[in-house]
Amino acid sequence: MKKLLLALTCAAGPLISGAAIGDSRDHIMVVGSSTVFPFSKVVAERFSLKTGQKAPKVEPTGTGGGFKEFCKGVGVGTPDIANASRRIKESEFKACQDAGVKDIVEVFIGYDGIVIANSKKAEPIALSRRDIFLALAKVVPDPKGGEELIANPYKTWKDVNPELPAKAISVMGPPPTSGTRDAFVELAMEGGCKAFPWIAALDKSDNARYKAICHGVREDGAFIEAGENDNLIVRKLSENPNLLGIFGFSFLDQNADVVRAATVDGVEPQFETIADGSYPVSRPLYFYVKKAHVGVIPAIQEFLAEFTSERAWGDEGYLAEKGMIPMEEKRRKTVAESVKKLEPMSL
Repeated sequence: MKKLLLALTCAAGPLISGAAIGDSRDHIMVVGSSTVFPFSKVVAERFSLKTGQKAPKVEPTGTGGGFKEFCKGVGVGTPDIANASRRIKESEFKACQDAGVKDIVEVFIGYDGIVIANSKKAEPIALSRRDIFLALAKVVPDPKGGEELIANPYKTWKDVNPELPAKAISVMGPPPTSGTRDAFVELAMEGGCKAFPWIAALDKSDNARYKAICHGVREDGAFIEAGENDNLIVRKLSENPNLLGIFGFSFLDQNADVVRAATVDGVEPQFETIADGSYPVSRPLYFYVKKAHVGVIPAIQEFLAEFTSERAWGDEGYLAEKGMIPMEEKRRKTVAESVKKLEPMSL
């Protein structure tokens, strides 16, 4: 072990976080997405039972926070794996490269849908992406017409759309560090933003302004940040029938006795609609592995093999039972083979 750690140190620079050359770690460290967390956690538990290895330590830090830790460098003081509910950004990939994290293995694991849900004590709600944008955007087109933007004036859902209930807009969702938040603003809010042709045209003429308009979330109390804790959102919904919440499909699936999802553009989030892309707020899930840590930290390859096995991520696997939407079988085989070879990604 010490020889391997010394080789790692020489190849990639000094170990960080105060870890000495002779230090070691007897477990895998996983950080990142709160959406991927329950899937990674159950794989860690099954892996430990099967192999007798110490279970990997999995922390739900959020996708952005996970990449920040993951990209600090290589060595036993840094995470081995980063879970992500979106693909790594170019800026994050560069930060990794600059810090000596050169060979990163990208693992596409399946799909998830982002739901907008409320308590089963409340009436069901049907939303469009346009409704979502107008309800939650920081600035919106002036209701009086023209190509002008104003601070969001809408107080109730009925203000946004006469067919919606006259209830105050109150939505609890993830913070900016969350991959769920990133995906939500890109898929739901930007999708609704494009309903206004003059704003959609800015995507080509002034992309920075376009992103600011379509991705800006209001800060006047209508949107409530819940931290990296989807279970907290579910609990708050069960306590408050007037509140809506944003979280991954897996949490809806696990709490179907207390919450229900809104339809989005007329489509209900289900396994089938997320897998085939007809549900408009669906996204791929990933995790990322430091190749330099394989062979230094015990059993990383064995953990990867468990995660990419059919018993885990297959159509009838235990991850599907937890709410993850499996990718098609042919894609699973291709990804599993790439992971087995530890093929580094490129952007």
